[in-house]
Amino acid sequence: MAAAYQLFEIPSEGLETLVLRLPGPPRKDADWFFDFCQANDGWQFERTAKGDILVMAPAGGESGYRELKASSQLDNWAERDGTGRAFNSNTGFILPNKANRAPDASWVKMSRLAKLAPKQKKKFIPLCPDFVIEVRSPSDRLPKLQEKMEEYRENGAALGWLIDPQERKVHVYRPGKRVECLDYPKRLSGDPELPGFVLELARIWKPDI
Repeated sequence: MAAAYQLFEIPSEGLETLVLRLPGPPRKDADWFFDFCQANDGWQFERTAKGDILVMAPAGGESGYRELKASSQLDNWAERDGTGRAFNSNTGFILPNKANRAPDASWVKMSRLAKLAPKQKKKFIPLCPDFVIEVRSPSDRLPKLQEKMEEYRENGAALGWLIDPQERKVHVYRPGKRVECLDYPKRLSGDPELPGFVLELARIWKPDI
């Protein structure tokens, strides 16, 4: 299987995401896609609800730094809070609509993780995170990221932040509410969904590398 779908090129940051459409009906089984990703473990993939495989462009220096600053702050808060676990951009989730997504940073309540079998935690986690962060990189088209954020919301995310360093805006997603667009905020509060979590944005807006 690995040889049949071995890839030879991957887009670099600044180019459109590569979309692979496999012949025949979409392969919906989670184990097949997990095995596909493991066979090509040097790259990162997502899969849409329709079954298209997305080859994600590797992050440039500034983008990788921004993602790290977001995920590390979330993890520090999660360790103090103790009611959930934070995950980085290498973690795959299987949403209820069968899409496979890997947010730049995410958080899931312990009460939901406790319902999963140990073997489920070793592969892509079969749920939608309670909270997601996506940080726009130069290769990301804003409408595509907005569609992804809507997908998270429709599949159960209680809170989502789309951080756009290019425009210095943050789009805030909550179920049943209009998307809130914040213009160049200095910090973001996760209350009430993530009590006490505050994301400082100084190094995300202006990465000091």
